[in-house]
Amino acid sequence: MAAHSNEAIVAKKRDNVEHGGTREPSGIRKGRFKSGMAPEFAAFNASISFDKRLYREDIQGTIAHVKMLAARAIITPEEGLILEDGLRAVLTDIEQGQFEFRDDLEDIHINIEEALRAKVGDVAGKAHTARSRNDQVALDLRMFIRSQCRAVMGDLMALAEELIRKSEDSIDVIMPGYTHLQRAQPVRLGHHLMAYFQMFRRDWERFRDATVRLDEMPLGSAALAGTTFPIDRDMVAQLLEFSGVTSNSVDSVSDRDFAAEFLFNSSMVMMHLSRLSEELILWSSAEFGFCSLPDAFCSGSSIMPQKKNPDACELIRGKTGRVYGDLVALLTVLKALPLTYNKDLQEDKEPVFDATDTMRGSLAIMTRLIPGIEFDRDRMLDAASDPQMAATDLADRLVQQGVPFREAHARIGALVRSEINSGKGISGSVPGPEEMVEARNHSGGSARARVMDQILEAKAFLQRNAETIAPGTRYTG
Repeated sequence: MAAHSNEAIVAKKRDNVEHGGTREPSGIRKGRFKSGMAPEFAAFNASISFDKRLYREDIQGTIAHVKMLAARAIITPEEGLILEDGLRAVLTDIEQGQFEFRDDLEDIHINIEEALRAKVGDVAGKAHTARSRNDQVALDLRMFIRSQCRAVMGDLMALAEELIRKSEDSIDVIMPGYTHLQRAQPVRLGHHLMAYFQMFRRDWERFRDATVRLDEMPLGSAALAGTTFPIDRDMVAQLLEFSGVTSNSVDSVSDRDFAAEFLFNSSMVMMHLSRLSEELILWSSAEFGFCSLPDAFCSGSSIMPQKKNPDACELIRGKTGRVYGDLVALLTVLKALPLTYNKDLQEDKEPVFDATDTMRGSLAIMTRLIPGIEFDRDRMLDAASDPQMAATDLADRLVQQGVPFREAHARIGALVRSEINSGKGISGSVPGPEEMVEARNHSGGSARARVMDQILEAKAFLQRNAETIAPGTRYTG
């Protein structure tokens, strides 16, 4: 791919304008316009710098469309075969790095069409029969997001595996649980980590559910009202592995709900990653001392030799705001758009691409980081042995003796206040951390057997759904 500076691009486009206009497929500007685009507008209008990422979906969609046109005798079988072969040749060129995406051709659709024209001649223009760039880009983006949903589901499964493994390894480590960042009640570390598994499991389910709503093929809606040609939309849907077709042509070309949903789901993933990152940052500090993060995911200081900074976790925490911004950007673009297609929708792709890369990269880093975390079980147990953390259990004992809970709560609260004022700990028979966690022996509780139930159920979830993950989809950076 040739790289061009902004100055070179503008110069090329200015030359095009001076010699008859910016290059576009035959027929787009001829007739209606007296001149080509102003070079400044041509640069402003072009999207090829980012939508070239949709080349595979664009070619796959066009091949399916061409097959349908030939099957419906809208083009001849011979023309269909010529177009198919030409499109596959263009795809090969791109994948082998032998294709130059041309900035003067505005977008991925025109780049592909002109490359096809160079291979097969003017018959390339027949590939666009009975469709518009409006339904074409709606198809491309749906296909891209569909593949990314499946890939993210694979990423989440990989992270879930590591969380389950770390939870099982640390099931006998007892730590303080917190509310308001204050020590509250002891829990098993495995129980705490399994809370994150539940978050990422819900994320997995959200992406799975999103693929259901994505599963409608919009091609055939043309610019907005459909087409006069006798097309077979169901055939195209089947070729592209969609379960059905969209029901309303106006909605088809203007709908970006699926993109907004993808960005919302991505934001949820990042929020969960950020919460986990925040705890690891806190726990690895000298003030907590609960864990040590792997050196491979930390950095040093340019001036302080002793520093080991949790930069991987901090970057994930910081990048969360970036993905939130992608969601807000798209929602803002959509909030006041009249039906149907408007050029504002060109702004739908960059947030999707950015969120995809940021989220999947963050998932990959966290998945690789978790196995190397070393927990200090003695430090955690010591923190969980604070006698004040037994206050709830002491109140429960009074309730078991017939004292109303509110009165028991007040009695134990007064005892804690008295002991704090005297500078002593809670005296008397106080249950230890192990006794307290084992007392919560109910579904979802912190007793060892119940935590193991969670782990076994989580393993079963992974096994049940492993086959739904497309092979080779995990993010590798």
